[in-house]
Amino acid sequence: MKLVFKNSDSQVNRKIEITKRTLGCQDATWHYHHQYELIYIAKSQGVRFVGDNVSPFESGDLVLVGPNLPHLWKDEVLLSTDDVNIIVVKFEGDFIGKGTFDRPVFNNISHLLELSRFGVCFPKAKSLQLKEEFENLVKLSQAEQVIKLLGLLNKLSEMEGKEILSTSDMRQNKNCNSERIDRVLSYVSDHYDKDIDLQEIADIACLTTNSFCRFFKKSTKKSFRQYLNEVRIKNASRLLIQENYQISDVCYEVGFNSITNFNKQFKQIIGKTPKEYRMAI
Repeated sequence: MKLVFKNSDSQVNRKIEITKRTLGCQDATWHYHHQYELIYIAKSQGVRFVGDNVSPFESGDLVLVGPNLPHLWKDEVLLSTDDVNIIVVKFEGDFIGKGTFDRPVFNNISHLLELSRFGVCFPKAKSLQLKEEFENLVKLSQAEQVIKLLGLLNKLSEMEGKEILSTSDMRQNKNCNSERIDRVLSYVSDHYDKDIDLQEIADIACLTTNSFCRFFKKSTKKSFRQYLNEVRIKNASRLLIQENYQISDVCYEVGFNSITNFNKQFKQIIGKTPKEYRMAI
């Protein structure tokens, strides 16, 4: 999977683009664009990738992604229109006028937009209360959408309990190193369930193993093995929600070859054992 730059035609002439998706994403492309993006999951579930963060998502999930930050939402359900309802709001930083958010009265919103370079996830209990507002956005006129979006951003900027997603700034500057880390993360996204050895992934980055380890640590603030384990465990947590998967099956499905190591990594990353996690759902 290659990282690509995406830009919709309608966005060229509009500062705001609001769409409603009722089909799961079948174009699972690791991508970025120059707009901000608010993604509200009214109904769906799967795994999301934002920068170097990998997490399961479900109904009520609300995330703000900043410009040029690579991201991908992989819906578990691909075809049924009964199981998918996603509101996507793309907007330019000057959608209400150049320099608007430089004014002191908009300090909270300005700070939120600054944080979005890492991706911001809002607490589910509060985002669920905004479901009707997001669904009504698609029905409004362009002027009403501008006014409503400003109000939503103000609410979100004052919301407590926000979670910063990516641990490093992975916005795309189109230099050699950013393209290299994108190739690595894209490869992991597609092959995490396989046995990926250090030489294999170093070859993807066109580096020696020692140089790759230093490069990856510098780029993500994590070792490659730590990042790979996080990707596997976050995908495992999604599978554990489904009762038709045995815990031992999940272990091998996401790329671990030892139940003991799987349990250890799951406890370390999620804070619960796989059994405790399933019982708490």
